[in-house]
Amino acid sequence: QTSPPTSPFPSAWQGFGRKVRLLLPYVWPKGSPALQVLVLLCVGLLLAERLVNVLVPVYSKNIVNELSGGGHWSSLVATVCIYTLLKFLQGGGAGTSGFISNLRQFMWIKVQQFTSRGVQVCLFAHLHGLALRWHLQRRTGDVLRSVDRGTSSINNLLSYILFSILPTICDVIVAIVYFVSYFSIWFGLIVFTCMILYLTCTILITEWRTKYRREMNNEDNKAKSRAVDSLLNFETVKVYGAEDYEVRCFQEALLRYQHCEWKSSASLALLNQTQNIIIGSGLLAGSLLCAHWVSQGKLQVGDYVLFGTYIIQLYTPLNWFGTYYRLIQSAFVDMENMLALLSEQREVQDADDAQDLQLTAGQVEFDSVSFSYVPGTKVLREVTFTVEAGQTVALVGPSGSGKSSILRLLFRFYDPQSGSIRIDGQDISKVRQSSLRSHIGIVPQDTVLFNDTIGNNILYSRITASREELERAAMAADIHSRILELPQGYDTDVGERGLKLSGGEKQRVAIARTILKEPQIILLDEATSSLDTQTERNIQASLAEICSKRTTIVVAHRLSTIIGADQILVIHNGEIAERGRHEDLLVQGGLYTAMWTKQQKSHNLQPDSEN
Repeated sequence: QTSPPTSPFPSAWQGFGRKVRLLLPYVWPKGSPALQVLVLLCVGLLLAERLVNVLVPVYSKNIVNELSGGGHWSSLVATVCIYTLLKFLQGGGAGTSGFISNLRQFMWIKVQQFTSRGVQVCLFAHLHGLALRWHLQRRTGDVLRSVDRGTSSINNLLSYILFSILPTICDVIVAIVYFVSYFSIWFGLIVFTCMILYLTCTILITEWRTKYRREMNNEDNKAKSRAVDSLLNFETVKVYGAEDYEVRCFQEALLRYQHCEWKSSASLALLNQTQNIIIGSGLLAGSLLCAHWVSQGKLQVGDYVLFGTYIIQLYTPLNWFGTYYRLIQSAFVDMENMLALLSEQREVQDADDAQDLQLTAGQVEFDSVSFSYVPGTKVLREVTFTVEAGQTVALVGPSGSGKSSILRLLFRFYDPQSGSIRIDGQDISKVRQSSLRSHIGIVPQDTVLFNDTIGNNILYSRITASREELERAAMAADIHSRILELPQGYDTDVGERGLKLSGGEKQRVAIARTILKEPQIILLDEATSSLDTQTERNIQASLAEICSKRTTIVVAHRLSTIIGADQILVIHNGEIAERGRHEDLLVQGGLYTAMWTKQQKSHNLQPDSEN
């Protein structure tokens, strides 16, 4: 059993103004006159429904009075026909399935689709604009669940508020005015009192049970995230024979979710019973008073029918009012995680006066750059170096020394806390990120592919490339012949995250991507770490040819792959401990020499059969 929250939950209506402001742009579709006309027509139909709801009880009364008073047949026929037409327009007593309501719902479909599309595109673009740090700290299952619920809640909110809450409030106000003016103040007082009691109980109980909805959402997120993580890592699950453990963990997550769901459903049943008692009491009081006045001759039998018809017609949407209030509050709760996503500030943003990067030669400069992922723990300390145009600089050092962080800073996934990074003399913090990244290609250490064809995965770096260019890039990456062996060649699906390919094949796809992009600056982060010796030699030859006239920064573990670099930087504890060419560093007898000696001994100890 989950323990109760240690702090009270804020009201779902907190930040109501901000939430409504988020909805407003999607109510009135700017730039689409056709949709704007549909919105106006829907509002007109909504007003027509209010008029019909008043006329239906009136014509019910007229029919009864004409039948009991012996009216003319022609008049009775006309009254019945008008009443039937009004009921056709109104539908099942509350305008929920009548001609007007159905027509309005039909017209609103396009507007609703516009809203859903706009919200999802806006949120999708915002998520892609957030920094790498944010994405590394989030669980994909949680984010996707929040997006799904948030998008659905916005559509529901618009529908509930515009076509349920506002019409019901209008109907109640019109009913009170009508009863006071046509009957007496007592009838209006009965309706008013019931409405106040109903709304008060609905709001108080709904606010009380909101915490259960939030708990349910949190446990739902956890259960779905657990399922996503387990399925994405199914290979690891199989390797360790942990199927039963994963199923048990998922079952426990579902049990926690269902426990919260039970509390939410039980509190809902309590609310429904309270609402029924209030509505029943009001109906009883009004009916007894009306029947008493009819028996005394103050009112006609038709007036009793009018009251009964109108009050039942009124209480039906009023009963739904409580339901819609709960749904709106639930939608606000569902929106909270989505709004939290939208409120996330972009850690790395383009400056207001940012310009495109004017790449001339490809010189890269790091000037006293310091950086930390977590405040107080520096990953890089006063790092300064220059990569001249066309040069190859290698970064070596132990794991966690800050090598990959340098590449991430150059790609501007993060901004340094101090110092500057320049390309051809231009500070990269003052150029557009899209322009900066268009000139840089990277082969990452861990390649993750899209669940698409192998051809499209290579084309992702330059989607306008021709088939010939695609195949040339694949040949240069030494994967063309392997692709042709696949059942559908370049049209073969690689599976989710590229799991149908081996680690070496995925890395060669990443290399082909970079080759196809033809960037002026190339970053290689352990680019051949997953390849066998023969393939590595082939790739190294191709990379050497490609990088010969381009600025290249290489992060390498195997020092034998970077002995030809123009400059080698030995990174240790976030600082450049040594720098120079391979031969010069060996002469110094420092960290690089120790690393080289260790790797050479390890290589000599390997069996001859090992690749």
